[in-house]
Amino acid sequence: MVNNNFVLAEKFCTHHDIEISFINSLGEYGLVDVIAFENSLYLANDSLHNIEKMMRLHFDLGVNIEGIEVIENLLQQIQTLHHELKAANNKLKLFDND
Repeated sequence: MVNNNFVLAEKFCTHHDIEISFINSLGEYGLVDVIAFENSLYLANDSLHNIEKMMRLHFDLGVNIEGIEVIENLLQQIQTLHHELKAANNKLKLFDND
């Protein structure tokens, strides 16, 4: 798979000195999309930042995969609420100008 949008998971793991099993675990919990193509696993370039964040949670702070899943869900909820609050504030500004 020659594509600038994906990186070989094995290369990513070698670069970060981690086991591929960590990436597989993230994939099993639905925290990252792992693409299998011709007996190799690939990761989307736009997910690498999130994977590195999850690595820090796991390896530096000792958070297990289930904990990472909870943290990611809470962060997603916060982001959703932030967008909803911003939209509500924008609507209020429209009425405030009247």
